[in-house]
Amino acid sequence: MLNTLLIEDDLDLAETVVQYLALEQIQCDHASNGVAGLHLLNSHHFDVVLLDLNLPRMDGLSVCSALRKDGNDTPILMLTARDQLSDKLAGFDAGTDDYLVKPFEMEELVVRIEALSRRRSGQVQKLSCADLILNLNEKTATRSGQALRLSPIGWKILELLMRASPNTVSRDMLESSVWGDETPDSNSLKVHLFNLRKAVDTPFNQPLIHTIQGQGFAIKVPANEKKA
Repeated sequence: MLNTLLIEDDLDLAETVVQYLALEQIQCDHASNGVAGLHLLNSHHFDVVLLDLNLPRMDGLSVCSALRKDGNDTPILMLTARDQLSDKLAGFDAGTDDYLVKPFEMEELVVRIEALSRRRSGQVQKLSCADLILNLNEKTATRSGQALRLSPIGWKILELLMRASPNTVSRDMLESSVWGDETPDSNSLKVHLFNLRKAVDTPFNQPLIHTIQGQGFAIKVPANEKKA
């Protein structure tokens, strides 16, 4: 039986989730705030964590970051009422494995829990766009089967763009996710994107990294290429 932890301050929702998961043969403990949830995570084993974004005492992103800094790799499914790309990217940057927007169907919740538990048991995590593949377990990137040489920052930018694909990621969001509170040089992002394009696009016929004028950057297959 899978053992999960739900960290959620909406007690009605929490009761519904716990009861439904029990019917699906999934054990679910509950904590109503971030501090209590983190305490349980540090003292017990769980297969998957269901983590609300907006929590009292300690928000979901802080709980997630604290877990990852401590080396805890328990899969995390972030629950939130906000379906904004910036929130999702912030969650992925903090170490979230998946995202589910409220209100959600209980059947989908179960499917995502089971998928996350399989990943932890050894299933390879990959992100892909056309012939570009990121192996998140091994931190490797390939295109058309060829290994790509990326810097640590280049990898981080590429992972953020791939997680958001085909949506656009703003310059501010990339800088915030990569450098945090530190203020990078004015040309830092430009230089890293230039080098990333040299590795990902230049040797190949089809460019995947695109500048979206006035908005940011995106990884996607151009519309005209899809129709071809």
